[in-house]
Amino acid sequence: MINISWSVVSKNVRNALRPVPNPTSRMEMEPEEILLEAEDRMDQSIVALQRELGGIRTGRAHPSLVELLQVEHYGQQQPLNQLATIGTPEARLISIQVWDAGAVQSIVKAIQLSELGLNPSVDGQLIRLPIPALTEERRRDLVRVVHQKVEDARVSVRNVRRNAHDTLRKAEQQKELTQDELRDNEQELQELTDKHVTSIDELGVIKEKDLLET
Repeated sequence: MINISWSVVSKNVRNALRPVPNPTSRMEMEPEEILLEAEDRMDQSIVALQRELGGIRTGRAHPSLVELLQVEHYGQQQPLNQLATIGTPEARLISIQVWDAGAVQSIVKAIQLSELGLNPSVDGQLIRLPIPALTEERRRDLVRVVHQKVEDARVSVRNVRRNAHDTLRKAEQQKELTQDELRDNEQELQELTDKHVTSIDELGVIKEKDLLET
């Protein structure tokens, strides 16, 4: 004879009769979370633009020109600022004091393979990078590069806006947001977008001015 535990059966029956939550019955994210995520992604677009603009050489020496340059060392890619102390002792000179002598040649190779167009000179664990003056033609070329990177950042921010807006509209269509709530959130989303696009444009203007004046 099979022994049946009625308490277990009763529990299983109760579990079977319990309503199963419908994952689509409520919003996966609240409107505030949607906006916060959108703002975070827009912030990331600006950080990425700052990093890319920092890698565009002007006529002046600045640590940001090389500090995030990726160096292969001991089989791993590392940013240069984790392998050396970077300084600008002169207006047109970057100094790189390498901590590990074994990393010197890896850093030199990374600089030579980059698009910086700089010629490093090595003195023990010290690498010097003279910054030559830019020709007018080179300045114009770099300004065009800046404009393209700025436009790419604008597109990135607007894509974030579009995705967030689609999510909000879907919630309104599923009656999870009222039309008034949708309108309020759309307005806040547009304000976020405008703020970030303005910041992107300002970064582009500053970089372009830097290129033209050095």
